Amino acid sequence: MTLDKFEKAYEIVSKVVHPTPLIESEFFSQQCGNKVYLKPENMQLTGAYKIRGAYYKISTLTDEERERGLITASAGNHAQGVAYAAKAYGVKATIVMPTTTPLIKVNRTKSYGAEVVLYGEVYDESCQYALKLAEEKGYTFVHPFDDLDVATGQSTVAMEIIKELPFADIILVPVGGGGLATGVSTLAKTLNPNIKVIGVEPQGAACLKVSLINGEVTTLDVVDTIADGTAVKTPGSKIFPYLKENLDDIITVEDSELIVAFLDMLENHKMLVENSGLLTVAALKHLEPKGQKVVSILSGGNMDVITFSSVVQHGLIARSRIFNVSVLLPDKPGELQNVAGVIADLKGNIIKLEHNQFVTINRNSAVELVITIEAFGPEHKEQILNELNDRGYRPIEKKPKAIF
Repeated sequence: MTLDKFEKAYEIVSKVVHPTPLIESEFFSQQCGNKVYLKPENMQLTGAYKIRGAYYKISTLTDEERERGLITASAGNHAQGVAYAAKAYGVKATIVMPTTTPLIKVNRTKSYGAEVVLYGEVYDESCQYALKLAEEKGYTFVHPFDDLDVATGQSTVAMEIIKELPFADIILVPVGGGGLATGVSTLAKTLNPNIKVIGVEPQGAACLKVSLINGEVTTLDVVDTIADGTAVKTPGSKIFPYLKENLDDIITVEDSELIVAFLDMLENHKMLVENSGLLTVAALKHLEPKGQKVVSILSGGNMDVITFSSVVQHGLIARSRIFNVSVLLPDKPGELQNVAGVIADLKGNIIKLEHNQFVTINRNSAVELVITIEAFGPEHKEQILNELNDRGYRPIEKKPKAIF
């Protein structure tokens, strides 16, 4: 991976990708005490940065290699990148995707003309099957991350960042298998040895962190994370030496942090970013507040509607903006109106009511009322609960059920 190759990749990739200029985020800057810039690859062609590595890799293949047909394995974003590039070069592409891949990623991959095969529960199982098909049918395998040409294509993200913000202090890069982190960190260090490049992994799939601790590529027994695009058991072995040399640190984040980051991004920047793409945003709070220029790479924005609604709901619950409370009422007219009045007086918004008259035969506390309430946040929620308690309703908070 040389500067000449990085520059060549930038020249080739620039012909097809959309510009994704940095967005200065006042909201996240105030939250973390650093000056935050977002690199919105969620707005990229095919909805993710993966088009960069896929397109550049395919440009380096011979005509014979392309004409044999291409095959890859992917949780979704690399799949679309390969499918798009294959269509641009007029060649066949077969994509093996985990059975858990969101429908939107499957359908978009098919929309570029690729054949999709669903196999395995996680990327690693899909990859083994894709390699088997490549051997059986003579396809040319395009690895989603463990390939130096693919990583060189991904480096164009860093090239754009440094052209626009040459004195960035830190670049936060999401890590699945490590291809993006390899390209970004190697080019960034080549152009500016003082810049820090920090990888970010989900806690439930921290294969690179474990590998770096062990000093060798290590396979996790299981992965468990809502960040499906980075749910990888084993980092790339070919790129591992570059990651060891050029990454300054690894931050891991919990799924719960991704959920609130999703809500923050949606409400404050009006941008849809998938869970894997939010790793770097969730990591901002793990940095010491020093007023540094920090770039968060938002790696993708391909999320299906069901996942979207679930994450929004869990985000609202986590922020105490939605909560459930159970109260017992006397079985007599007007009690429901009294409780609703208490909540309304405090500006709480009742979303849903569940009314059960058969909790007990004691008519003084015979009706259980489960109320789903919208609040402004934790303080407002506590205010409502305290007032209900002061009025003698003895509220018990319950885990909210599905809201929508």
